Amino acid sequence: MSTQRDRAGRLIDVHGRTFAAEAGITLRDKPAPLWQLLVLSLLLSTRISSDIALASARELFSAKWRTPRRLRASSWQQRVDALGRGGYRRYDESTATRLAEAADLLIDRWDGDLRKLRDEAEGQPRRISGLLQEFTGIGPTGASIFLREAQQVWPSVRPAFDTLVRKGATTAGLPEQDEKLAALVDDDDLAGLAAALVRLARDPDLSADAED
Repeated sequence: MSTQRDRAGRLIDVHGRTFAAEAGITLRDKPAPLWQLLVLSLLLSTRISSDIALASARELFSAKWRTPRRLRASSWQQRVDALGRGGYRRYDESTATRLAEAADLLIDRWDGDLRKLRDEAEGQPRRISGLLQEFTGIGPTGASIFLREAQQVWPSVRPAFDTLVRKGATTAGLPEQDEKLAALVDDDDLAGLAAALVRLARDPDLSADAED
């Protein structure tokens, strides 16, 4: 009989690709990839499918707007067009504006570097979440998305699990409590486990892929 640790490992193997990786972000503790994660979190925050949000993020990054300064140099219409190519049509105009506002705030307050936001919050997850929500378009959901993924490179926020992760854990027959759930995998796999459980929460049928 498999253990919960075995099941968590299989879930990571089958469904544990992070959303950042799916969007083409090589996540590191550097300003550019952290900005890209912020963009992805903003796109995933609206009521639109994750596939469309991911495709739209890839379009923005293909346009070379991988830093806040490069995005700020783009025109509003260029951003609308890129979002449209990704299928992000219901929210393309408002999101094009919000992306520029996010770039402005990040540059003006934290010199374009989200590590400075983390340091201002003294690495504390709740304070980081609060500061992230100062970006227009990033609410509690967007901040949770960012932290779930950022825990791959920001040890101070681990474990970063939210309601969606815990729902997936219940579906998978794994503990809902953060510390017990985190204990099933190595620290470096926490982001992958979170991503797998989010997918499971959205589509419980995926649990069959991780069966013995």
